[in-house]
Amino acid sequence: MKNFSFAKRRFLFLQGPPGPFFWLLAQELEQRGHPVFRINFNGGDRRDWPGEAVNYRGSRTNWNRYIDRFIRDNKITDILLFGDCRPLHMAAHGMAKLRGINIHVFEEGYIRPHWVTMEPDGVNGYSTLTRDPAVLIDQAAHLPPIPPVIEISSSFKRRMRDALRYYLADWFNRWRYPHYLSHRHGYLVIEALGWGAKYLRQALHGNRDAEALARVGEMPYFLFPLQLNSDFQIREHSPFSSMYDAVLYVLESFTHQSPERTMLVIKEHPLDCQIRSWRRFIAHHARRLGIEDRVVHIADGDLQALAEGSAGLVTVNSTSGTLGLCAGVPVFVLGTAIYDIPGITHQGVLDEFWRAPQPPQRKVYDAFQRVLHARCLISGGFASESAIKTLIRSTLIRLFEDPAHMPMRVVPASPSGLHAAAEVFTSASSSGSASG
Repeated sequence: MKNFSFAKRRFLFLQGPPGPFFWLLAQELEQRGHPVFRINFNGGDRRDWPGEAVNYRGSRTNWNRYIDRFIRDNKITDILLFGDCRPLHMAAHGMAKLRGINIHVFEEGYIRPHWVTMEPDGVNGYSTLTRDPAVLIDQAAHLPPIPPVIEISSSFKRRMRDALRYYLADWFNRWRYPHYLSHRHGYLVIEALGWGAKYLRQALHGNRDAEALARVGEMPYFLFPLQLNSDFQIREHSPFSSMYDAVLYVLESFTHQSPERTMLVIKEHPLDCQIRSWRRFIAHHARRLGIEDRVVHIADGDLQALAEGSAGLVTVNSTSGTLGLCAGVPVFVLGTAIYDIPGITHQGVLDEFWRAPQPPQRKVYDAFQRVLHARCLISGGFASESAIKTLIRSTLIRLFEDPAHMPMRVVPASPSGLHAAAEVFTSASSSGSASG
């Protein structure tokens, strides 16, 4: 790895994804001489950060003044956080911008697997990536091709283990953080019961997916992949209060406006763990609307294959929309998504989409992908040791070689802007690890 020789920076870590990524990244920064700080909001944060940290036990009302003093007193230059829609993160972001502090936001990758989102200032609906197709095409013309994928390993058991440890630590340490309110709806016990109900339904009705999939292909179909009901993207970047509202909206539109010889396939999110059954909810409303023979519910299945075979894909703002776009399938976005751009997604209203869906223009979508990789995506993942090592390397390169992620006083005089970011990313891709 290169020896980063820029001016000393002072990094503040807020909440990260469950697991060791933020802690291990901080160790790398400290080894390079950059002071590191951490504020814990709950017991899960404390468990994932075994070193020295500050535990914030105050209320949300006092948080703005607290974080402003913390930034000032500790001369913070950079803040790293996962998920910019969490209330405490949103407040910290606002106060940091008043002082000109760099914000580095991580999220699940806009394109998955093998990628993680890392953007300056904000992600998803708060991303500053241009939505102008002409500007995208112009920017992409100065960028190298999309770098090759670094295959990373991912373990669902590892992901569940990290999450379970985090939320159990939060649960058993609530007395230490009396004012903390999670950004997630519900409680650990309810989620555990939801997983139990999910596995029970799979055991009792596992063959229903096969029967449903057998119906798919009899007629042209549209695909509607569901997002998690707890997903902040639903509440913050869409007009819906829950996925149930979104499903009802789509069912109503499909009933009244879609061609008769078409079907609607609704697929559950693989991590959905609600006690309430999506199958029963969808079947009830399909019967009420008189379209039960045209609506198919699938709990599991190959989302990419379903997207590629569909006549069109409807989403609130899920990254699953990119699966359809990559295959040239028309996509309609109900909320705010980073890829909802003229020339890429259907522009208009949902009622029109069923009969005349607009496919993506390849030139615009190719330009979008090139700019997205150069500016917003880094290689790696959260669910294996090798994936985290790759992610740490990619993050360090972005932090110290991409001008968009550097305080102005330490920006080097060498190539700037997106072109420099693309060169950096290509370097990371060519030298990253792919071991399991």
